[in-house]
Amino acid sequence: MNTEKTRSAAVILAGGTGKRMGGDVPKQYLELCGHPLLYYAIDCFEKSSVSEIVLVVTPGDEERVRRDFAEAYGFSKVSCVVAGGKERYNSSYNGIRAVSDADIVLIHDAARALITTDVIERTIADAREYGACVAAVPSKDTIKLSDEDGFVESTIDRSRAWIIQTPQAFRMPLIKAAYEQAEKEASEKGLSGFFTDDAMVAERYSGRKVKITMGNYENIKVTTPDDLKVAEEILMSRRGADLI
Repeated sequence: MNTEKTRSAAVILAGGTGKRMGGDVPKQYLELCGHPLLYYAIDCFEKSSVSEIVLVVTPGDEERVRRDFAEAYGFSKVSCVVAGGKERYNSSYNGIRAVSDADIVLIHDAARALITTDVIERTIADAREYGACVAAVPSKDTIKLSDEDGFVESTIDRSRAWIIQTPQAFRMPLIKAAYEQAEKEASEKGLSGFFTDDAMVAERYSGRKVKITMGNYENIKVTTPDDLKVAEEILMSRRGADLI
């Protein structure tokens, strides 16, 4: 693939209610160091080499997000805001179909507000070379699998265990075709809750091995109030480093 002509787009998933966070405000709109959580993911992709950003939000929030984020912050790369679906994979597919023109698409969870441009660029490069990749970090902990009764069944070799993050990046024809197959199988057999990330769709339907791309341990998923505190500490540390 000619790197000079490669165009990439980002699909940012920003739906959901954030029940584990507690309170009435969905987590993507909670304030983090002066801005809503969603702002940080959009801002990072805006500063990256991607050409286009598609936001996938809770149905009914499209105009609010367009007004309060794309327009208010002047994010020029946001091409559209679309409604999410019932399952995560439905939301991803809605976002993919809304991309206007891209050779590579990156799918990212807005809850990972601390994403950095270097991780974004690494996933773009690996998607270009390998067709499919996921940002991830080596597990620092021992991982055990349990049986149905809650007893240890086996221990995973830690040297081969990775904690998967987002963005996950794919050549557009590959992931679009994989999602078309996923939608077809879901309508025929029902796959509710089966796909927990986009790489699973690629693994199941594309026949392509997914490359692991080095992520960043600070790229945490903000899910609980404790995560929000950790994210604040990381952001404050980054801002302090910028002043040195």
